[in-house]
Amino acid sequence: MTLREALHRQTLVGDGAMGTLLYSYGVDQCFEELNLSHPEEVKSVHDAYVQAGADLIQTNTYGANYIKLGRYGLEDHVKEINTAAVQLARHAAGDKAYVLGTVGGIRGVQKQAVSLEEIKRSFREQLYCLLFEQVDGLLFETFYDLEELSTILSIARKETDLPLIAQISMHEPGVLQDGTPLPDALTHLEKIGADVTGINCRLGPYHMIQSLEEVPLPEKAFLSVYPNASLPAFQDGRLVYATDPSYFQKSARALYDQGARIIGGCCGTTPEHIEAIASKVKGKAPIKEKIVVVRQKAETAVQSTKDQRPHLHEAAKKGRSIIVELDPPKKLNIDRFLKGSKALKEAGVNSITLADNSLASPRISNSVMASIIKEKYDVDPLVHIACRDRNLLGLQSHLMGLHTQGIRQVLAVTGDPTKIGDFPGATSVYDLSSLDLIHYIKQMNRGISFSGNSLGNQTSFSVAAAFNPNVRNLNRAVGRMKKKITAGADYFISQPVFNEEQLLEVYEATKQVEAPLYIGIMPLTSARNAEFLHNEVPGITLSPSILEKMEKAGQDRKQAQAEGISIAKSLIDTAVDLFNGIYLITPFLRYEMTVELTKYIKQKTKEQERKMSDGIHMV
Repeated sequence: MTLREALHRQTLVGDGAMGTLLYSYGVDQCFEELNLSHPEEVKSVHDAYVQAGADLIQTNTYGANYIKLGRYGLEDHVKEINTAAVQLARHAAGDKAYVLGTVGGIRGVQKQAVSLEEIKRSFREQLYCLLFEQVDGLLFETFYDLEELSTILSIARKETDLPLIAQISMHEPGVLQDGTPLPDALTHLEKIGADVTGINCRLGPYHMIQSLEEVPLPEKAFLSVYPNASLPAFQDGRLVYATDPSYFQKSARALYDQGARIIGGCCGTTPEHIEAIASKVKGKAPIKEKIVVVRQKAETAVQSTKDQRPHLHEAAKKGRSIIVELDPPKKLNIDRFLKGSKALKEAGVNSITLADNSLASPRISNSVMASIIKEKYDVDPLVHIACRDRNLLGLQSHLMGLHTQGIRQVLAVTGDPTKIGDFPGATSVYDLSSLDLIHYIKQMNRGISFSGNSLGNQTSFSVAAAFNPNVRNLNRAVGRMKKKITAGADYFISQPVFNEEQLLEVYEATKQVEAPLYIGIMPLTSARNAEFLHNEVPGITLSPSILEKMEKAGQDRKQAQAEGISIAKSLIDTAVDLFNGIYLITPFLRYEMTVELTKYIKQKTKEQERKMSDGIHMV
């Protein structure tokens, strides 16, 4: 009897975990490589599951693809590892079980880390290896990203008529990490070719039963479910799953009642768990009808309209918009920072922007300082968010806090690595890149958390992204801008530019980019400051004339600042003709300099408007 025939006739029992079982034995390395170096250990796991009553055995190939094997320097051994895996599983299965070629998901929360093209190339190589060894079917498991699973499922459907089992994973019961309801996702997978659609990993039986209660029986496909043993505990530096197999026996019946045609186990499950499942559902005639639970979804509120000021990307599209960076203090005295904020507000800036521990040096929390100046001076702050300092949990919590404070403008940056800052031994987190963070902030704007659950309300963030014009290949930098726009960026803020020719180059390179650009201008403060930027900051080159002007100012602080302001004004003369958005960077909390430059921009803007008005009247 073929696997397809068996699926039509009876409930089948899947096997349990391979990786976590080997891990529990003390193996902590590339599990797929064991197919070559320790085949007897892999086969013994297969043997145990067959003896426990499993009808389906997965090959030990979850991560046996070019991308994941590359983490261990094994990317050139894809064929050998997959070939050995199928042969080991086939030998253990005999005529008692079917062999499924297993393919695991690659994308996690860092959706931008691996492109779809890379995934497709990697998948095709592994797919052909598994098909060549004549597996009975293919199992795609632990895919958190529906786009990735849909992509490889479509490829596989074109290449083979074997049964395809497509399993998605969830952080929250009943919903994918992008907010797609589980029933919709499974229906989508059925339409593009899955013979079996289902769920596995992350959640235990309780939440998987809850999730399947909302899923109707598929029209043509079947349902599968592979729950984790439990939530893991962390004991003596190791992850431990402690669910009693008898609980799985009880849960197996409930999963069967929800229409599951294949029931197995994922992380933490053992042959004892599979034996418990088999004792309850193995060979049972499938159910043909079920009652679907329709749970009332929480209504998502509309975005708050309390603050009527336009977002910064909107302001830059309509006319002149000025933002000024004023870094939070490194020390606890905040008087000068507050005076600067007040002065800049009175000068007419659209926003004060606050870096997030720039150059990996600790400062007073920028969100706290943003909240203070918003309250005291009615400033619309732009808060930088660095991926360096917070994990996923912290990033979402931070963003929820900003929304609650009424802060709507954020800049998503990856963040300078800790090794360049005050604490080079500190850990850089980088759960997300700036591209990923932009994507998730926009997801929150739809009322959906990072895990896919409802936030109960929508945030209303305008999301800025960084643009570095100080690179050798400007076209490549513009290409990255476009990727950030695809991720959801509303506008861009550039690093400082120090000559008029570069301003023109940036304008020409970015004029077709649909999102506004705030061009960066930072006044120099001294000859030493100029020399440092020119010689030690990557990508920044000052012209000989600028270096000479700053050198002539000598050690006189006032004269040096005056020269720095004069150079900045010259840049502004060009910038205001090319860009609506101007981004002033305050050096060393010397806000008097950026106040003067703000007033100068305002003056130049009025002159432009007057000339335009005179031109219209003349016509």
